[in-house]
Amino acid sequence: MRANPKSLILELLLANGEKPLTAREAIHASALFRISESSLRVTLTRLSATGLIEAAGRGAYRLGPAAVDLAGDVATWRTLETRLRPWAGGYIVVHSGALGRSDRAALQRRERALQMLGFRVFERGLHIRPDNIEPDIDAVRQRLYKLGLGREAAVFKASNFDAARESAVRQLWDGGALNRMYMQLNAQLETWLAGADQLALEVATRESFFMGGGAIRQLVFDPLLPEPLVDAAARHAFIQTVHRFDAAGRAIWQRFFASLADTPSPLPMAETTC
Repeated sequence: MRANPKSLILELLLANGEKPLTAREAIHASALFRISESSLRVTLTRLSATGLIEAAGRGAYRLGPAAVDLAGDVATWRTLETRLRPWAGGYIVVHSGALGRSDRAALQRRERALQMLGFRVFERGLHIRPDNIEPDIDAVRQRLYKLGLGREAAVFKASNFDAARESAVRQLWDGGALNRMYMQLNAQLETWLAGADQLALEVATRESFFMGGGAIRQLVFDPLLPEPLVDAAARHAFIQTVHRFDAAGRAIWQRFFASLADTPSPLPMAETTC
């Protein structure tokens, strides 16, 4: 498997938190995934030009101002369950009929915002999800706006559908598929963690990146459905395992970077400029 150089750099910086990523670390991390140094240099230049990264001293990088929202979006998986509240059977609806579709970038942001919060298309111009997330409807509204939904869109509550529509709404999500995913990924992560100590450091580092990143992406886009639409206990078990896997993965990457002390230094990288 090969990593996308842009994703690799951004994910390493997201995992680093406040700590910068050095050019030395970036080059050796890229080599793990067969990314050439020239490709890495081009990627760093492009990320710098778009403001996603910035220099943090000579030969080091940190997330730039354009990555603030990205970091916030990704970090939401750590507190997913704190956003849940009991479901009384009602729904949250977004009416986007007043928003245009000619601006493709705006349309993509809108669709991504709705997808990240688990909304599905109910009827043309209407998206819907169970009303079981965030403290109240205004919090949902503000989160959608922050993620990219146009403020002209109406966000409101709905309930008491007739039986046919209620049945149609509940079929918008495949709860069975979600339950299987929770259990299968949970088992895969648990099995890997049980044998991680037997893996060579480079193998463990590479595999932890792919497996951990995939699991986190599943959580970032999880619709957070309530019972009885999904097995909440299976989701909870999966979330807890991802937390343990993330901690183990961070420790493995720290060991990998620490091992570079015995590795010849790469040639200095040119400073990237905007």
